[in-house]
Amino acid sequence: MSHYSAFAIARNALSSHRGWEQAWRSPEPKAEYDAIVIGGGGHGLATAYYLVREHGLTKVAVLEKGWIGGGNTGRNTTIIRSNYFYPESAAFYEFSLRQYEKLSRELNFNIMFSQRGVLVLGHSRHDMEMHRRSANAMRLNGIDADILSRDEVAKLVPALDCSPQARFPVWGGMIQRRGGTARHDAVAWAYARASDARGVDIIQSCEVTGFAIERGRVTGVETSRGTIRSPRVGIAVAGHSSVLAAKAGFRLPVKSYALQAMVSEPLKPVLDTVVLSSATGTYLSQSDKGELVIGGGLDLYPSYAQRGNLPVNETTVAGMLAMFPAFSRVRMLRHWGGICDVVHDSSPIIGATPVEGLYLSCGWGTGGFKAIPAGGFCLAHTMATGRPHALNAAFGLDRFTTGALVDEAAAASIPH
Repeated sequence: MSHYSAFAIARNALSSHRGWEQAWRSPEPKAEYDAIVIGGGGHGLATAYYLVREHGLTKVAVLEKGWIGGGNTGRNTTIIRSNYFYPESAAFYEFSLRQYEKLSRELNFNIMFSQRGVLVLGHSRHDMEMHRRSANAMRLNGIDADILSRDEVAKLVPALDCSPQARFPVWGGMIQRRGGTARHDAVAWAYARASDARGVDIIQSCEVTGFAIERGRVTGVETSRGTIRSPRVGIAVAGHSSVLAAKAGFRLPVKSYALQAMVSEPLKPVLDTVVLSSATGTYLSQSDKGELVIGGGLDLYPSYAQRGNLPVNETTVAGMLAMFPAFSRVRMLRHWGGICDVVHDSSPIIGATPVEGLYLSCGWGTGGFKAIPAGGFCLAHTMATGRPHALNAAFGLDRFTTGALVDEAAAASIPH
């Protein structure tokens, strides 16, 4: 793998940038691997990377039915944070955030990580009480959190309507200053490039159609490009997790919903933090290209449709304008939908399945992007050792039998 640097850019400029090598190979699948990861998004690629780097596996494949980063990794709003309530969640997402802080250097790829802060607005005395509770819990868990007054919020976000006449008056907010955003495509490409450099076979246009299971243990996968054998198989396919689980003969407590988002036409810099309203559920930030990146709540019905629709878009835009009336004449550029895998407690499932040798990473809901490094690290550990890492021990599938749920939707007031 060639090293990316300012010198390399200058050198390749002399040949009109025709001298760059491919970022990763496009190999033919081998007949057998030490481990197979299904899903070529951020979580699948990160899992493959850590299987090689942390556990020394030499024959690893990533199988992707489409193209790298073409699923939820390329269809999200790029927010990264660790402002969670319960210790189990706090430890997991803080580990992920700390990995993001050094990921560009580690993978030699600029993921455009911007720690611009994540601000959750409070619109009532009760909101502010919840924010104080959450901030105290975060501090006890060793995570930064600050409570801001209305005047401090107005100074931080000048475009926000903090007047007494606002549709949802701003009482203050809670901010995690180390939170922020990263470039979603760059995260997938960085892990793909680094995995390929360590010998991982990234096989695109390879759909998994079934599993080879003998005496209750997985021995491989059936694909559109033939049978591929492996004693370890990991599933990291987000909203399609229940579909693959059914092919392996078991059910998941997962429902899939579309989450829509949109971006505006490019604007001059006007918003340098991530802002979320607890009253409307709308959140937005501004990208490096100047676009406003806007998201809201899930669709109200299960779906696998990767597209937007007018009613949800209208509700999301209305929520944005309640906060930022000055954006009323901004034109929308494009909108899309991602498929979210939602479970009852809004916490992930990372661990073993009823089929021996088959492992799972799902249940990320609307917040899987921020968890990519930790999710990949923990799934790789579980696949390689056969037991969970301390970070994902609380997030096994068995918690839906024991009742030991980690209900972050109720605790944090933000289901995503």
